[in-house]
Amino acid sequence: MSGRVYRLHSTLELPLEDVEAFLNGDPDLPTEIESIELTRRNNTLILKAVAADDNLSKYTPTAQLKASVTENRVYEEEPPRGGNPRWTDEEEEEIPSELVEFACFKGDRETVLQNTALQYPMFRVFRQISLLAEKGTLTAITEINEELSAHRIVEGEERPATIEVVENPSQNENGSGGVDWRDNKFISD
Repeated sequence: MSGRVYRLHSTLELPLEDVEAFLNGDPDLPTEIESIELTRRNNTLILKAVAADDNLSKYTPTAQLKASVTENRVYEEEPPRGGNPRWTDEEEEEIPSELVEFACFKGDRETVLQNTALQYPMFRVFRQISLLAEKGTLTAITEINEELSAHRIVEGEERPATIEVVENPSQNENGSGGVDWRDNKFISD
């Protein structure tokens, strides 16, 4: 099955150990992908598709997911919000916390899902990963057999999505598509 990814936007964040557990847990990969190589370079995480088809040249770059890795402090309970000052001499009780590394898949298609060979099968893997995320959103438009599909996953939950076809995508609902350079009072003749 071949397909294409036309639009993709992601703000997903999930613990790095969840991504690693997904990949090590024998995930259900599309038939076009034999395996996924996980590489980390400093604060960049790359998940690269390894093609199941031997006819794909070894010099053809296959699709890869790219994420930045950040460290966030995670509290066991919500820390108290700032507010009224405390004038007592009692010591504040420290809330237990730990530093957790997060994989942040943030950006548009070219930023998050790179290279065209095996791009759609790798998008299917990305959808599985996005269902594990507790924070962020994945939206995409894909095509299979000349039929468009909209995808929207919010905080690990699939949500309804629609595609709106407009004549001029640069114009929004009120008809203004930006600056009209021909009739601009700020530009003198």
